Amino acid sequence: MNDQAARPAARPAREFVVEADGGSRGNPGPAGYGAVVLDAATGETLVETAEYLGVVTNNVAEYRGLLAGLRAAKELDPEAGVRVRMDSKLVVEQMSGRWKIKHPDMKPLAAEAARVFPPGRVTYEWIPRADNKHADRLANEAMDAGARGEQWSPSESTAELDAAATGGVGSRAAADTDVRAAKAVASPGWGPPDMGAPATFVLLRHGETPLTPQKRFSGSGGSDPSLSAVGREQAEKVAASLARRGTIEAIVASPLARTRETAGIVAARLGLEVAIEEGLRETDFGAWEGLTFGEVRERYPDDLDAWLGSPDAEPTGGGESFAATGARIAATRDKLVAAYAGRTVLLVSHVTPIKTFLQLALGAPPESLFRMELSAASLSAVAYYADGGASVRLFNETSHLR
Repeated sequence: MNDQAARPAARPAREFVVEADGGSRGNPGPAGYGAVVLDAATGETLVETAEYLGVVTNNVAEYRGLLAGLRAAKELDPEAGVRVRMDSKLVVEQMSGRWKIKHPDMKPLAAEAARVFPPGRVTYEWIPRADNKHADRLANEAMDAGARGEQWSPSESTAELDAAATGGVGSRAAADTDVRAAKAVASPGWGPPDMGAPATFVLLRHGETPLTPQKRFSGSGGSDPSLSAVGREQAEKVAASLARRGTIEAIVASPLARTRETAGIVAARLGLEVAIEEGLRETDFGAWEGLTFGEVRERYPDDLDAWLGSPDAEPTGGGESFAATGARIAATRDKLVAAYAGRTVLLVSHVTPIKTFLQLALGAPPESLFRMELSAASLSAVAYYADGGASVRLFNETSHLR
């Protein structure tokens, strides 16, 4: 008898899809992860897992979700191949080896995840947040359970709840749905408890230029100065501070030289790329570019009074009004919130755009722009939630410069 024919056929390698997510309500704040293992051939849900983590950052929660998903897949079949799908560009790029891992909290988690399966057995794919709803909902269930002083349990499983809605699971799942719905209605707070992680914009004003100490108008229609030596030192300091926090997942900058240079210094420290967004540029101050406030008062007193009195007034020579800047920033905000939902993004911009982000978030009148002090290389932050609400979390923070 032929020995080859006598051997049983080799079992084909099984393939799993792992979808994972993590979130932090505060970043760092109360956090949790969710992960699901699917059969790659059938799409069947094989394992769901989630856990409340206490207070950690969003990035750490995402790595913990990845690790839990890989471990669950290995328990099912240690010989399987795995396709990981996540909406965290940071985790996908770092685990694929294209981005460096610098943050001390993430290095050991990434190393541990890389050891679960042999090299080459796991591939990573970025997916939009909308395609990662299963893992996202599990992560939010874990955070909700933590808010109640509990740990997540499989009885809260999203798969059971979805099946109950379509008649695929018995009366227990339907009862669980009714209980969770009642809890959601009774939950205290400002809004629904499960809106997912917000889009958080950390707003960084660029470092000093030669014009900054002289308090000269420096918009998008002037000489486009680069950073001074002081400004470059400020950018290095803010980069070190953001690296210690470990929360920034992407960087977007105004196209002007001083913001691109500031963003580049931070990006080099964080191991990220810089995307350029035209909507983040400074206001065009027309004929006032390069002048001090006193010089404008002396040369164009009537135009300056009009500008101070109305958001629709333009600087002399056809510059940009505050109303026009506000409309531009609102459109840019909406575009970036859609692009970076659930992520923490550094926006490197200028005085007027950053003040406008804050004014719009607070619903404050236009004259509030004149009542905010915004230092060079300062940090502010606004979080944007799925229901359209916004929360100002930080304003003109400069402790990293001391």
